[in-house]
Amino acid sequence: MINKKVIKKLIRKKITISVAESCTGGLIASEITSVPNSSNIFNLGLVTYSNQSKEKLLKIKKQNLKKYGAVSSQICKDMVENLFKISNTDLCISTTGIAGPSGGSKLKPVGLVYVGIKFKKNYKIYMYNFNKKLERNKIQKKTVNIIFNILDKMI
Repeated sequence: MINKKVIKKLIRKKITISVAESCTGGLIASEITSVPNSSNIFNLGLVTYSNQSKEKLLKIKKQNLKKYGAVSSQICKDMVENLFKISNTDLCISTTGIAGPSGGSKLKPVGLVYVGIKFKKNYKIYMYNFNKKLERNKIQKKTVNIIFNILDKMI
């Protein structure tokens, strides 16, 4: 599986990693820690599901959450940037989205997911709009698999 291959590559290259997950609820951290010796590279895994935890742990500004909403490219960027500051790791990942089955709107439908990846000094925010008919856990798992595919090309 590509996920394990990527984690082994991170271990081999000694690239440290931290994650701040919202819609994936800890699945990325779980995937990483399922690989032996991941403790050599995995530093921090936060599940910041509520706005309160985003504010408290990731220092996301309350006014930004009100202005953009938790599911936005701006909050995803703030999550990955602030995680990078507090974790002291080479690679940081953030996720925020609406996995459903409810909670979506016309502007932000079920299946909308933002992924932030910061590697050393460079960051990129990705936006995905999965089929809203997908089950919640499928949206979460697809998001995790996409992240590991991106990392495979990146590292």
